[in-house]
Amino acid sequence: MGLRLTSAQRRRCFGVLRSAADVWACVLEVNAWRHRRHDAALVGYQELCRELAASGPGTFGELDSAGARSVLRRFSDAWFAAAKRRKDGDLSARFPRGRRGLMPVRWYHGTFTLDGRRVRIPTARGTAPLWVRLAREVPYPAEQVRSITLLCEAGRLFLEVTAEVPVTTYRPGEEPDPGRVAGVDLGIIHPYAVAGPDGDGLLVSGRAIRAEHRMHLADTKARRRAVAGRAPKPGQRGSRRWRQYRRRARRVEGRHRRRVRQAQHEAARTVISWAIRKRVGVLHVGDPRGVLDLPAGRRHNLRLRQWQVGRLLQVLTDKATLAGITLHLVDERGTSSTCPACRKRVPKPHGRTLFCPHCTFSGHRDLVAAASIATRTPGGGTTTGAAPVLPQVLTHRRAGRHLPGAGRSRRDPRRPRHHRRRAGPVGPRRPPHHPVGSRSPHGEDPQRPTGNPANVGGHRTSLLPWPRPPGSR
Repeated sequence: MGLRLTSAQRRRCFGVLRSAADVWACVLEVNAWRHRRHDAALVGYQELCRELAASGPGTFGELDSAGARSVLRRFSDAWFAAAKRRKDGDLSARFPRGRRGLMPVRWYHGTFTLDGRRVRIPTARGTAPLWVRLAREVPYPAEQVRSITLLCEAGRLFLEVTAEVPVTTYRPGEEPDPGRVAGVDLGIIHPYAVAGPDGDGLLVSGRAIRAEHRMHLADTKARRRAVAGRAPKPGQRGSRRWRQYRRRARRVEGRHRRRVRQAQHEAARTVISWAIRKRVGVLHVGDPRGVLDLPAGRRHNLRLRQWQVGRLLQVLTDKATLAGITLHLVDERGTSSTCPACRKRVPKPHGRTLFCPHCTFSGHRDLVAAASIATRTPGGGTTTGAAPVLPQVLTHRRAGRHLPGAGRSRRDPRRPRHHRRRAGPVGPRRPPHHPVGSRSPHGEDPQRPTGNPANVGGHRTSLLPWPRPPGSR
């Protein structure tokens, strides 16, 4: 939540964050001294709290002991998490050794005061109380708020509010059924592709998010090229004009991150709302994090870095827990390259349609993968004996509708506009939109299609590999 602060309040808040960074730096220095003396490092939370108590009051400015202990807990959790990953064989995990200029500070229930839009942030003993004003009302009752966190993002101060929210209750007969399982396939073009138990499917388009990443990257490169000649040399502070440019760049970067984060929440909320309407009680989600460390080329590595699959999983897990839906992570290996009809491996499709040369099955590859994921055993990775139920009714949703130009073409204005091709001889019409599978759900003959192709969500979703009409361009 944003804060509305005066200049004095803003100065005091940044002072608290700098004092928290000093606590982090002191822990690193103490452990460096102990390492040179060949002593054991201080990493336990209780040991660090004893060292903090021995330092005495007033050591870290206006930062109180509760806020300083939250920094120590963050350091201890990061150290033990890295130790566990290295013990499991992940040698890329690194212990916390880097200094920071600003460190988020957290206060738990009972140490702060929440009065409507006003919040009293705890400060050290003997200092004036620090009351800040929120930009909007807290959406939770005061008795449900468990902690607040003061943090800085892109030069702006925010207050992160954590509340204990009860699980959603339903009327009899409308609650999620644990016997109804749906599979979820994570992707880049489609963040979530869901295959339901009754032949229903959901595709959430993430093309607006991808366009936001591309446009932001292009704008960032253009700005850096424009100011490369005015950049200060190493060791120089830089002019006032340069500092203003850096301030604007941080503001643009923060706006980009908030847009993408909002779009990810919209996509997860769409999936959970769809699951509630279908009374789905269990979600099997394919875990693709095993492919993130594989080298795949410069361009595809950039796509994987922008994917933020861990955030997608976390957002979906939080909303599923709140709705009373159980979520399990399963192994998704081979789901997008295995035919669900004959269970044989198929070549990699060039587009969004999976075609099996052995049994001539065709369908949307993301929904085929989701249907196969629904049959996977959580924690085992083996499929059950039953064949996956392929969706026959498809629903489209678009995440990132709030992004500028999400509903229309987001063409780069720096590119020249191409002339439209002349239309060739009119050939036979393409078939109407079909969901997954080679049979039309409306009873139409796929060999004698009628009607116009559907273009839902801004992209073609025809699932059958129809040949190009002769003579057309």
